This record gives sequence, structure tokens and C-alpha cells, in this order.
Amino acid sequence: MKFTTKKFAAFCCAVALTSVVGCASTATKEGTGEYVDDAVITTKVKSAILGEPALKSLEINVETFKGIVQLSGFVSSSAAENKAVEIARSIKGVKSVKDDMQVK
Repeated sequence: MKFTTKKFAAFCCAVALTSVVGCASTATKEGTGEYVDDAVITTKVKSAILGEPALKSLEINVETFKGIVQLSGFVSSSAAENKAVEIARSIKGVKSVKDDMQVK
């Protein structure tokens, strides 16, 4: 089988298109870059919350999807809840914060 330059170029284009489409995001699925960005945001939010002595950080869960941070779990007061939301909003890359925490 003879592999011509045109066939090789077409093959390379097909591989490139498949790679790009495979990494594209949808409304319910993140692309590879977004996944990495969200993992970084989640880590930064968790670290910032851990550094706040007024919060029982082990009871606050942090999840990020396409730059939207969701905080869930339990806090001891409304002030602690507001502080956690404020911390999350202050992190670079956070588009919005969804507050699903409960005061216990």
C-alpha cells in the first residue's frame, strides 16, 4: 500500500479533528482544560477555607464545575456561612458561588 502525501495530510487532519472534538466541552461535560482549571479552583478554595480559623473547614465540601463553586456541608453560624462564601468569591477564576451550606 502506497501512502501518498495527500493521504498522509488527510490522515493528520482527521487525527487533529478527532483530538479537538474529544476535548471539547458541552453543557454537562467539561473539556480537559476546564477540568484542570476547576481542579485548581477547588484546591485554592479549600486551602483558603482551611486557612480561616473561624471555619470548621472539614465540614465544608467544595466542588467546581465550569468556574461555578458549590459549597455544601455544615457551618456553625450564618457569619461562618457568609465568610466561606466570601472566601470562595475572592479566588481568581471563580465565576459564581452556589451556597448549599446549612447552619447547625
